[in-house]
Amino acid sequence: MSDTAVVAQTPSKARVFLRRLITTVILWTVILAALFSSNRLISDGVFILIMIFLATAGLAEFYGLVERRNLVCFKWCGLFGGVLLMVGTFLHLTGHLGIYDSPSRANDFETGFLILFVLGLCVRQFVSRSNTAGILAISTTLFGLMYVPWLLNFIQKINFFPGVDGKFYVLYFILVTKFSDTGAYAVGSLIGRHKMIPRISPGKTWEGFGGAIFLSTVASLVFVHFFGDKMAGMNPLHAVVLGVLLSLTAVIGDLIESLFKREAGVKDSGRLFPGIGGILDLLDSLLFNAPIMYLYLRHILTHP
Repeated sequence: MSDTAVVAQTPSKARVFLRRLITTVILWTVILAALFSSNRLISDGVFILIMIFLATAGLAEFYGLVERRNLVCFKWCGLFGGVLLMVGTFLHLTGHLGIYDSPSRANDFETGFLILFVLGLCVRQFVSRSNTAGILAISTTLFGLMYVPWLLNFIQKINFFPGVDGKFYVLYFILVTKFSDTGAYAVGSLIGRHKMIPRISPGKTWEGFGGAIFLSTVASLVFVHFFGDKMAGMNPLHAVVLGVLLSLTAVIGDLIESLFKREAGVKDSGRLFPGIGGILDLLDSLLFNAPIMYLYLRHILTHP
């Protein structure tokens, strides 16, 4: 095949960006439309189903990267544990298991669950007849659970945070995070010259990093201007701080997933979404931003 043919088959950066943007907009429009439904059965039911899907699909992709790296893990134990973690937190936050008006309730449940999960992995290794790499299998399985479902669970904690309309905070942090991704990609593609960490992600540039911070901060200020009255404690100063903070952790989260993919020798974690890749490619920048948003909401915005 000639070089001309190869070039012709390679989509332009503008086309890739447009496909990513369209896919992202459609996906999050569906999720947020269900989230803001006036019917609680629909909003809560669709919400937890989406969360379970994202957690299990993302975790399956992570374990796939582990296996491509020729490492071992207890894949099905991790996937089953991920579902239990998501459902258990949901039941605590929505009051189906008693007390739910304190964020510490769900946090205590997760702590207890992780302790039992580690013990369960050890028992799983006890009964294994072929795996002699117990430390490795337990470590990779536990890390996968904490990297995807546990971090993703903070979105639930934001959504059901007591005393506030958590849906606006969920919408806010997703919007700011995705504008950070868009700013980094657009500016980096247009004027990016200086590589950040080429051994991990050759496409990431310092110009794109600046674009991420700028666009996410602008998006944060605009959102707070229109919806700040629905967000307890929020003001322009917090909007600037969160805009910068969330953009920083979004870029770091993206680089972390790039590190995993590079070690596994793949370009995308999956092919589920056109122009984006897999679930982890969709979630990478959100995973670490969810706990940042939750902690800021709990200890700064709503702190007495």
